Amino acid sequence: MSDLTTTILDRIRDVPDYPRPGVMFKDITPLLGDHLAFSSAIDALADGLAVDKVVGIEARGFILAAPVAYRSGAGFVPVRKKGKLPAEALEASYDLEYGSAVIEVHRDAFTPGERVLIVDDVLATGGTARAAVELVGRAGAQVVGVSVLMELAFLKGRERLADVDVRALVVV
Repeated sequence: MSDLTTTILDRIRDVPDYPRPGVMFKDITPLLGDHLAFSSAIDALADGLAVDKVVGIEARGFILAAPVAYRSGAGFVPVRKKGKLPAEALEASYDLEYGSAVIEVHRDAFTPGERVLIVDDVLATGGTARAAVELVGRAGAQVVGVSVLMELAFLKGRERLADVDVRALVVV
C-alpha cells in the first residue's frame, strides 16, 4: 500500500446509515481538514493529464475539482443538481445506489473539442459519473478521464464507464 493510499484511508471516516439505513457514507471532511493530505490528493488527481476543463460533480466533487483545475491550468465547470444553474442547461437523469437524480451543466460550458477531466470524491455505482460523461459529450467536448478519490469496487461503477479512462486514488 502506498503512502498516499494510507494517508487517504486514514482520513476518510465511515458513517453508517447515512443518508439512509444500510448506506455506509464515506466522509472526506477529515481529509479536507489536513492540508498535507488534501494537497497530496489534489496533486495526484491532477497528475499527468493535459485538459482544458475540469468538471466537478455536486457537491463534494466541487471541493476536489476546483483545485485540480487550478493545478492543471484549466477552467472549472460545475455539474449541479437539477434547478441549481441560472442559464440554459443540458440535463441527464441517473440511478444511484439509494435512489435516482438529475444533474445539469450549462449548455455553453464547453467549446467543441475541449478535453475534459471529470472529478468526484467517490465512484460507487457509476451512475453520476456516466451521466456527467454523457452531458460533456452532448455539449461537444471530449472526456479524457474520470478521476476519483475513492472507488467502491464492490458496487462495480467502473463497468458503467468501460469506454472512459477511470483513475481512483484508492480502491476498496
